[in-house]
Amino acid sequence: MIGSRGLLAIRIVHTMIFLILSACVLLVLQAGVTGVATTVTIVAIAAILLEGAALWSCRGRCPLTVLAERHGAVDGAVADIFLPKWFADRIFPICGSLFLLGCLLLAWRLLLG
Repeated sequence: MIGSRGLLAIRIVHTMIFLILSACVLLVLQAGVTGVATTVTIVAIAAILLEGAALWSCRGRCPLTVLAERHGAVDGAVADIFLPKWFADRIFPICGSLFLLGCLLLAWRLLLG
């Protein structure tokens, strides 16, 4: 079993990944609003889709949340990331909606050229 240091490490890594993926979501949204897509936009979309595949493989739960719970986290949805509970409970709908909006706007702008 991982001790409190191990759970702290999981929380730090999970929070860093969350911040990086949130930046990717915002970058895709910006690309959709401006109509400017770059290689970085493609990498951001790929990173988010990779995260989606990881979530899908764990039946909708983040693998790090599952790992934290296996090692003693009481409530993995909050205990494994440094975010307020009200926000942690709404991450997927908020970020998913912003990502989808960015992708739709970007596709629309690119198709209308």
